[in-house]
Amino acid sequence: MYWIAFGDVHEDLSALPRIPGLSEARGVIVTGDMTNKGGAAEARRVIEAVRAANSSVLAQIGNMDTAAAHDYLVAEGLNIHLETRELAPGLGLMGVGFSNPTPFGTPSEAGEEQLEAWLDQTFERARAFERVVAVIHTPPLNTKADRLGSGVSVGSPAVRRFLERAQPEVCLTGHIHESRAEDRLGRTLILNPGMLAHGGYVRLDYEDGRLSARLLSVD
Repeated sequence: MYWIAFGDVHEDLSALPRIPGLSEARGVIVTGDMTNKGGAAEARRVIEAVRAANSSVLAQIGNMDTAAAHDYLVAEGLNIHLETRELAPGLGLMGVGFSNPTPFGTPSEAGEEQLEAWLDQTFERARAFERVVAVIHTPPLNTKADRLGSGVSVGSPAVRRFLERAQPEVCLTGHIHESRAEDRLGRTLILNPGMLAHGGYVRLDYEDGRLSARLLSVD
């Protein structure tokens, strides 16, 4: 079985029909930034487009989505921010959306202490699973997944500390569009597929208790 994951949609779904095997996947995971400072109506348009391709969707807000977008996901039973979900026997997912503070004052930002508390609290529930996929909108600091075009790293120290101590098997992240990359912190595979409009996505495969994840592109 497999899942398709992507994020940083920003209301641009032009690449969605070109993702191979999307309708046959066990489900779709949207890692954050569905909208451009949008609320429930904008989030609904994105989620309904994804649902038209695959009816099983899990999602969380990123820093560019508002509280109303989060409330919509909760009402629809899709939210993974501060939640855990069983994807398959032995395989769990945990989610933390928002981002660390940016210079732009985006709608859903949180300080490093808050992010760290959210990560630890959510992981406590995820410990019940043998293998964990951590969906964290903000990438860890000083990795290939958090670099601006200038090369400056702008990820979260709290996320990095969390991954170093918790060591989930996979971390799906995003937020930094130009930093589509794969990296590792210990046993944790970190994947940032970049902006969906640029064609990036992740395929998670789980067979015979073995989890693998690949960074792919429709281009």
